[in-house]
This record gives sequence, structure tokens and C-alpha cells, in this order.
Amino acid sequence: MPIRILFADDHSIVRRGLVSLIQTEPDMTVVGEATDSNEALRMVEQLRPDVAVLDLSMPGTGGVEVTRQLTKYVPSVRVLILTFDEDEGMFHAAMSAGAAGYILKRAADAELVQAIRSVAKGEPYVHPRFLGALLRGFTDADSSASEPAQILTGREQEVLVSLARGYTNREIAETLRISVRTVESHRANLMSKLRLRTRFDLVNYAEEHGLLS
Repeated sequence: MPIRILFADDHSIVRRGLVSLIQTEPDMTVVGEATDSNEALRMVEQLRPDVAVLDLSMPGTGGVEVTRQLTKYVPSVRVLILTFDEDEGMFHAAMSAGAAGYILKRAADAELVQAIRSVAKGEPYVHPRFLGALLRGFTDADSSASEPAQILTGREQEVLVSLARGYTNREIAETLRISVRTVESHRANLMSKLRLRTRFDLVNYAEEHGLLS
């Protein structure tokens, strides 16, 4: 049976190019195309593909949240993130949400087919650009949460301090000149790395470790 694939990307030119690429592979078939987060969730639930290839920054809740929901409610579907974003915080957020693979659009022609085959077999696939980040993530998981400088990236520390000081996601995005969605992903990654649950926990953590002085 061919690998059944759903693509979710709001850029029609990119999506159609990827679909055309996959259609040349005899062991793969595209069963659906979505243009935003809500449509992606609905189509995955209806079509039950083997692999869902998701754009990280598509309209709606975004690829990270879609990944989290699919992992929870449709665990049989393997999620492969396809993105322009090379930010390590976004990478960690997606993988923490349950993504089985993470590749960059600039390398999609060379890697996409291989990545789909890997995740369909239950094997993780990560673009070489993020192998270092992946290894650091394993190290972080074994580290003590009492040493934030060793656990968090510089950007994650900036977001943590801003959140602890009461700034909104939009205010943080404007100050750091990043998107609101990127701030949200950093926040989710902070919660995962530090094993915290609420914003109040973040504030306490920042205070306890002298990050607000």
C-alpha cells in the first residue's frame, strides 16, 4: 500500500510543487491538501493519512498546536514539519509537541521523499541543521532546572524574563522583532524544558533564579 500523505500549507505554489514531486513516487499518494490549521485538523481526522506534512506558520493556531492536537487525538498520523524557520526554539517546540520529523523548505526537493519514508516507518527525521539542537535537547532533559543559563537559549531567557515581567506576547514580539507565533512557541518550549505548567510558575522560576534583578 502506498504511503498516504496530507499536505497543509497556505502557499499554493509551494504546496502544488510538493504535491507534484510526491506524485512521481510510486510508493506515495497525496490524499488531501489543507490551507490552514483548522482545515488540516478536520481533513486529518476525516482522511487518516499516514503522514501529515505541516507548514509551521500556516494561518490559524499554527503547526506546533496542530501537531500537539494530532499527537493527542490522532496518534497514528506521523507529523512532518516543513518550514522556512531555522530558529532552534521553534524546532524544540515542534518536536516537544510530538512531531516525528522536521525539515527546511529550502532543502525540501532533496529531503522530502526520504523524510516521508522515514517517519512513515516510525523513524524520526531531522534536517542536519538541527542535529546539534537535538543533542542539546537531550542534554537539557538530563540537566538540573536550577541552571537556566545551561538549559535555555539566549532568546528563551529573553522571552522568559519578559513574560515574568508581565509583558503580553504581542509586546514581546514587537520588542524582540519576532512574530507572536514565535513568542508562543518559545513559551511552550520554556514550559516543556523547565517542566512548568502556568505563567505563575514561570514568574516564580525567574524570581528564584535571579533573572529579574
